[in-house]
Amino acid sequence: MSKKSPAIPKSTKFEDALSELEELIENLEGGDQSLEESLVQFERGMKLSKFCQQSLTDAEKKIKILMTDKGAKEGELEDFES
Repeated sequence: MSKKSPAIPKSTKFEDALSELEELIENLEGGDQSLEESLVQFERGMKLSKFCQQSLTDAEKKIKILMTDKGAKEGELEDFES
């Protein structure tokens, strides 16, 4: 009756996951699919969102380690601003 969205392989690139998530959001906002398909897409979107968030968290940890290795103290790290 219901389909499950596939797991996201660890080898997936952050950019690819984010792109797929953006596409899913557009599809869901369009509202052109059935409720069941919307739920499958929503589930996939949640998995992609968690994957992207974890990727960012991992990158932040690596940056902190690299900054610490370079002699900087953890408290000296500043937030990135665009």
